[in-house]
Amino acid sequence: MGTEIIRGVLGIDTSCYTTSVAFASLDGRLLAQKRQLLPVKQGERGLRQGDAFFLHGRQLPHVMEALFAELRQFGEAEAGKEGLRQVRVEAVAVSTRPRPEEGAYLPVFLAGEAVGRSVAAAQGIPFFATTHQEGHIMAGIASLEDREQADALLEKGFLSVHLSGGTTELLRVQFDAAGAVFSIEKLGATTDLHAGQLVDRVGVALGLPFPAGPRLEALAAQCDGGGCAAEGAAEGSIEAIEAITFPASVKGYNVSFSGAEAQALRLIDQWRKANEAAGGDMLGDIATKAASAAIARGIERCLASTLEKILRRAIEETGCREVLIVGGVAANGFLRRRLRERLEHRAVGGRLAFATPALSGDNAAGVAVLGAKFLSASTACR
Repeated sequence: MGTEIIRGVLGIDTSCYTTSVAFASLDGRLLAQKRQLLPVKQGERGLRQGDAFFLHGRQLPHVMEALFAELRQFGEAEAGKEGLRQVRVEAVAVSTRPRPEEGAYLPVFLAGEAVGRSVAAAQGIPFFATTHQEGHIMAGIASLEDREQADALLEKGFLSVHLSGGTTELLRVQFDAAGAVFSIEKLGATTDLHAGQLVDRVGVALGLPFPAGPRLEALAAQCDGGGCAAEGAAEGSIEAIEAITFPASVKGYNVSFSGAEAQALRLIDQWRKANEAAGGDMLGDIATKAASAAIARGIERCLASTLEKILRRAIEETGCREVLIVGGVAANGFLRRRLRERLEHRAVGGRLAFATPALSGDNAAGVAVLGAKFLSASTACR
């Protein structure tokens, strides 16, 4: 029986809706990660901070056990060896606040910090505090298959958009290798709803579970060309619904989604009332299903158009063409395709990078990788 010692950094992130842990090697490679969504009741649009904190306390032991069980098992690449790895945690990194900004605070992050500090104290190893936003950015860079592009982002700086249920910001980012920290300048942000809130509120109103992103994307995928049609709908019939457009409100680098939300909810209410009068259910009747798909695609287009406007301007005014887009909303396939099509056109000259869909949502992967870089740079606790 063979034995291998695997050394690395434990990363922990306890965001508003996901309990996440990850393990990175000392040279910054992601070795394993585990996540578990916090349960939200059907029809609800979120969780109170106190409830989320309690749920993290209940879920952290399970995701931690699953992470270390995976690390201890030999993979198929071990050339037929049998046995268990010994896992040695050399440092712990935790996202302790939402973003690297004075006054940024959410109670949910205390759940991860409490566990992380306790592990570090018990083992006598370094503890590094980072932020949820920096974790997202590093996860995006670490997930890129093009390592030259990843290295260029770290060396030269870049524009970044952080799109999630709790953040919608346009950033200018520079990585300080000596201190293993990001220098982040906020260029713009939402003035009301976050992108993820728009998706979730409209999705829940359409009868989708929270968080609604993946289901809303699947619903919107029924759309084709200039309109939307439920499967099997005849061209020109009531089931074929014209494309729905929601306003993309932009002022400078700041954006607003409240108008799009209000318009979408009005449309949903109108269709619900008409559907109830006809004795149907929200996603069952073929015409209503087509209308729901059109609304979902309209929300995707609104998000894409909004981002296109601020990024076009930022690329032109800053001269920075490298763009990294991260956060749960960035996993949307339509959004990715539309932004690449519009912003990588030679007339604009943008060079876009996205976190992989698997690492777009909340995770601890970037936190663990940052921890490895902190340890390598021998930085003190922040």
